[in-house]
Amino acid sequence: MTKKSTLLLKLSTSLLRIAIALCIVLSVPTLFYYLWKPGAINSEGKLNQGQNAIWLEHGWLGDDAWFARNSREISRYRSFSRIVELMRNLKFQQIRFVYPHLCPAQFSGEIAPYNQEQVERFLDVAEEYDIIVIPWVGGVLGESARIENRRWRTQFAASIQTMLSEHPRLGGVQINIEPLPSMNQDFLLLLEELRPILKERILGVAAYPPPTRWQMVSSVHWELPYLTEVAKRSDQMAVMMYDTSIKLEKFYIKLMCEWTQELQNALANSNCSLLLGIPAYEDSGVKYHYPEVENLYSSLLGINAANPGGNYIGCAIYCQWEVTPEKWKTWRSLFLGQTP
Repeated sequence: MTKKSTLLLKLSTSLLRIAIALCIVLSVPTLFYYLWKPGAINSEGKLNQGQNAIWLEHGWLGDDAWFARNSREISRYRSFSRIVELMRNLKFQQIRFVYPHLCPAQFSGEIAPYNQEQVERFLDVAEEYDIIVIPWVGGVLGESARIENRRWRTQFAASIQTMLSEHPRLGGVQINIEPLPSMNQDFLLLLEELRPILKERILGVAAYPPPTRWQMVSSVHWELPYLTEVAKRSDQMAVMMYDTSIKLEKFYIKLMCEWTQELQNALANSNCSLLLGIPAYEDSGVKYHYPEVENLYSSLLGINAANPGGNYIGCAIYCQWEVTPEKWKTWRSLFLGQTP
C-alpha cells in the first residue's frame, strides 16, 4: 500500500468516525423527543364538571343586515329546528355556557346590532336545555374597541345595559378585546365600569395566556400579575390557549400543562372561574397556528397532565363552527371519559 493510499484510508476512517459520532449526537434529541410523553391520555372524565363553554358564530344572534353584508344564509340560523339541533348537541357534549359573537362594537361604542326576536327564540331553546347564553362583545383595540376613550366606554356599557334589560334571561357578557397588551389600565377600568351594570350576571373575559418563549408577541400574552388583576374584576375567565407558533406537538402539550398550572395559581385568590380555551379550528397557512400541533387532542393531553383544580371549572372550545364529528369524538374520549 502506498503512502498516499494509507493517508486516504486514514482520512476516510476519520470521516466515518466523525459521521457516526454526528449521527449519535443528532439522534439523541430525536430519541428523547420520541420517548418523551408530556401529556396524559385518559382523565377518566374527572376533569369534567359539566361547566364547559364554546364560542358561537355571529349569525345566531346577529341582525338581518349582517347576513346581507356577508352573503350568509339566514335560514341556517333563524330556523327553530337548527337552534334545537345546536342546543341538543351542545347539551350532549356537556357544554353549559355559549358565547354567541356580537363583535365588533361600533365606533361610537354600541355593541353590534342583534335581532330581538331571534335572541328570544335562541334563549327559549337554551333555557330548555339548561344552557347559559353569554354574548361575546368587544372588538379590535384602538379601532372598534376604543377603551382609552371615556365616552366610548360609557356608550359601550350603556348598550350592554340596554341588551340585558331587553333580554333579562341572558347570563351576562364576555369582553374580548384583541390585541390587548399586558398591564393595560383602560381595560381594568372598563371592567370596573361594567361591574355595577352586570350586577348578578356573569362578567366574563376572553383572556390571554401567560408569556412564553415560543410566541414573543407581547400584545397577546398577559403577565401573571395582570391576569390576577383581571380576575379580581371579573366572574369568569376563558383563556385563549392557542396561536403559539409552536411547530412540534409535544412542546405544545407541555406548554398547555404549564399554562394550566400557572393560570390556576394566578386565579387562586379571586372568585373568578377559570375556563381553559382550547383550539378546534384550522386556520391553515398562518405562522401563528399549526392545526396539526394545536388541536383538541394535544391541548387536552396537556390539561389532563396538569390535573387542574382551584378555580378551574372546565374547558372552552374555539370554535363551534369548526368542530367536526371526529373532533367531538376526541373531546368525549379525552375529556368526558366516554368510550367510543
